[in-house]
Amino acid sequence: MKALKAFAPASIGNVSLGFDVLGAALAPVDGTKLGDEVEITSAESFSLETVGRFAHKLPGDTDSNIVTKCYHYFCEQMEKAGKPTSPVALTLHKNLPIGSGLGSSASSIVAAFAALNAYFDTPFDQDTLLIMMGELEGQISGSVHYDNVAPCYLGGMTLMTGSEAPVTLSLPLNDDWYYAICYSGISVSTAAARDILPKQVDMATALTFGRQLGVFVHALHAGNFDLAASVMKDVIAEPYRKSLLPGFDEARAFSEETGALAFGISGSGPTVFAVCSSKAQAEKVAAYLTENYIQNEDGFSHVCQIPSQGTLISE
Repeated sequence: MKALKAFAPASIGNVSLGFDVLGAALAPVDGTKLGDEVEITSAESFSLETVGRFAHKLPGDTDSNIVTKCYHYFCEQMEKAGKPTSPVALTLHKNLPIGSGLGSSASSIVAAFAALNAYFDTPFDQDTLLIMMGELEGQISGSVHYDNVAPCYLGGMTLMTGSEAPVTLSLPLNDDWYYAICYSGISVSTAAARDILPKQVDMATALTFGRQLGVFVHALHAGNFDLAASVMKDVIAEPYRKSLLPGFDEARAFSEETGALAFGISGSGPTVFAVCSSKAQAEKVAAYLTENYIQNEDGFSHVCQIPSQGTLISE
C-alpha cells in the first residue's frame, strides 16, 4: 500500500513591511515541529481524519474541511490535464491554531497539495501548485494571496511577483537573525482583520510602503542587514490591527528596550514576532511574551529562524 506524509511549516505573512507580497517560513531552533502534516494512503473511497492539538477547533463536517476541498480541487485539475486519480485516505495533523497569524490554513493546504502531488507522481510543477494553493487559500481569507503558502511550500523568505510564472522569488536570508514569536491564544479571523483596514491608503503611505520594500530587498541582496532591519515597519495594517491585540504596545515597547531589530504582527495576528540579533536576545523577548502576552492555555512562544527548506515529504 502506497503511503507518504507531507509536513508544511508555519509562516509569517507580510513580515511587517510587505503587505500581501512578503512571507517567511518558521522553524523553532529547539526542533519543535511547528506546522501541519498530512498523511496519505491508498483507499477504496475518500476519507479524512483530523487529529492533533487543534483538531477540535476545525469544522465537525468533513466536507467543510479545507483539506477535503483540496482533494476535490486537485482531482478536478487532474481530470482537466487528462491524468487519472484514485481514492485516498487523508489524515490531517492539525498542530497550528486556527486564526493565529501563523499561516494555519496555508499549512493545511500546502501539506495537502504537496502530499497529493507526490502521491500521484508529481503531475504539477511548482508554479502550478502554488496557484492551486493560492486559490484554496483565497476561499478562506476572501482573496487570493501567496504570502503564507509560498514560504510554507518553498521555505525561506519569499517575494510575490504578481505573475503566474514565477509566482514568487526567494530572498537572501540572514543566518544571524532569530525570531521570537508568540501566539497569544486568542483567534483573529483573516477576513475580519482585512475588514478593519481602510479600502484606500493615502499617497504618503503608499510612497513609504514602496520605498521600504525596495530598500529592504536591495539591502538583503547587498548583505546590509542593519539597513534591511531599519525599514521593517508596517505602515499599512498594523496601525489598525493592533487594536485587536491586547498587550501589543507593551510587548513592542519591551522588545525595543531589549534591543530587538524590529517588532510586528505576524499576518493578521494575534501572533507577534520580534527580529533579534542573537539567540539570547530572542529568548529574553520570548520569555517576556510568554509571561505577558499570552492570554490563555492555547498560547505559546518559540525562538525560531527562517528555514531554507519548506514542505518536507517522507514515506
